[in-house]
Amino acid sequence: MLWFANLLTGLAALLLFYSLVFLAVNSPLFPVKRIKVDGELEHVTREQLQYVIKNELKGTFFTLNLDKTRAAFEKLPWVRKVSVRRRWPDRLEVSIEEHVAIARWGSLALLNGHGERFDAASNDKLPVLEGPGGTEKQMVEGYRALHAALAPIGKTPEHVWLSARRAWRMELNDGITVEIGRDDALPRVQRFVTAYPNSLALIAEKHPFQYVDLRYPNGFAVRLPGYTPAEARKPGTVVAPAAPKPAAQPAPPRPAATPVPRPTIELPA
Repeated sequence: MLWFANLLTGLAALLLFYSLVFLAVNSPLFPVKRIKVDGELEHVTREQLQYVIKNELKGTFFTLNLDKTRAAFEKLPWVRKVSVRRRWPDRLEVSIEEHVAIARWGSLALLNGHGERFDAASNDKLPVLEGPGGTEKQMVEGYRALHAALAPIGKTPEHVWLSARRAWRMELNDGITVEIGRDDALPRVQRFVTAYPNSLALIAEKHPFQYVDLRYPNGFAVRLPGYTPAEARKPGTVVAPAAPKPAAQPAPPRPAATPVPRPTIELPA
């Protein structure tokens, strides 16, 4: 009986302790009084942060769910990553990392430097990337490689496409469309850049072109819509009549052929 009485006493003490802890944790005596937000914020506004704090943050210093709090801040359009921690006795620290947009994903969304797609509005002039779903990271890496390869000739890709067959095509900042193809895409562009100053740049001075095809093993093709051969007649020009050719002189008579004597054929008697 003494052992049973001691057990009941212990259980009562445990329940009392649990009740006191529960009341302390949920007591309004421990509210979150200060929320500190850190991060280089260019697009997330103060009003957006206040809205999340007012409508999404529920609970006291002890009962506030950090995972739900983090998810609430990450719903904001330009927010990429959030970390939340408690600081005794009444402070909450929120660290926010924004997306840094480097391109547009067609007309649907934006892409950050990690190749992640996100929905937000931007008035910045950004290159446009288009490709099959799931290739966002591949296209961001490809865009960076193309941008670096074209730097020596002062050109940049403004629109890059990747087809379902993984063939690359790009439009440069001067309006030239470049067909790159699927295999050895970067080496082809590098050959184009190497040859450009002493070939295409000289052609472009007289005959601006809008299309280059790099899908050749040892060279590339250029479409010159305004080019006409030097022998062709240009509209608006006057061509002088050709001078008459001198009359053909009769050929001198051939000398008479000297007859060749036929051999005598002797037959047996």
